Amino acid sequence: METSDATLIDRARTGDRRALDELLTRHQRRVYRFGLKMCRDPEDAKDILQETLLAAARTVKDFRGASSVSTWMYTIARSFCIKKRRRSKFAPAEETSLDQREPGAEARQVADPGRTPDESLAGRQIEQALETAIGRLDPMYREVLVLRDVEGLSAPEVAEVMGLSVEAVKSRLHRARVAVREALVPLLGIPEAPAAAAPAAQAPAGPGVACPDIVQLFSRHLEGEISANVCADMEKHLAGCPACQSRCDSLQRTLALCKAAPMPEVPAKVQASVRQAIKKFVELHS
Repeated sequence: METSDATLIDRARTGDRRALDELLTRHQRRVYRFGLKMCRDPEDAKDILQETLLAAARTVKDFRGASSVSTWMYTIARSFCIKKRRRSKFAPAEETSLDQREPGAEARQVADPGRTPDESLAGRQIEQALETAIGRLDPMYREVLVLRDVEGLSAPEVAEVMGLSVEAVKSRLHRARVAVREALVPLLGIPEAPAAAAPAAQAPAGPGVACPDIVQLFSRHLEGEISANVCADMEKHLAGCPACQSRCDSLQRTLALCKAAPMPEVPAKVQASVRQAIKKFVELHS
């Protein structure tokens, strides 16, 4: 059975070099992916990974387990990402607001032998569109989406990493999800008719009221933010409104794609460099 993070941390804190190596190796690909999505430059991501793992090695004796190891790692990585972003030539030119999104293409292209050429092309186009949509988000929105929907942290864990309230995290998360979904809709193959005024019997907010902001509402539902009554009204509305149902379907598909984001391999040279730096640190402090 795989040794738990808690056990590895305990051993690493006592100076167990193998435990420290195993712990850092276990988390390095996720840290690298986070750096790639936040910095949007492979060289910057390599720097983030090295700095994060070395910082973790230096401070492992101070880790007391109040947070999960992944939360601790992402917190360290985020601090280096912020420093890197402030110096990055990409920051002012590439980042746009949620209201100024444009299509583009920067994604990892991987051929799937189980798909036809047309299916593979469509899959790569969606991957490219997802990567671009995430990259086009303002950093404050990109962070929450990457941590919550790509890396799989809970909202409270994301709040801890970012030093925000859970409510603030969820507010940013909903906006980010809406923006990314809108960017992917043309490629998802899910027909989407214009929202119209909901019939009186189906309108969640009362007679004559137009369709609600169903994507935002459904995102809030996924985060457990709406009451049972509101949820029942939403389900009733969806049953009679194909347009809103398709919007919910496209959001679910978008989040599934985020969750399935490829886990990049850490370059061998980077791994060797990190191991060498950690070895020197351990030798100096043993």
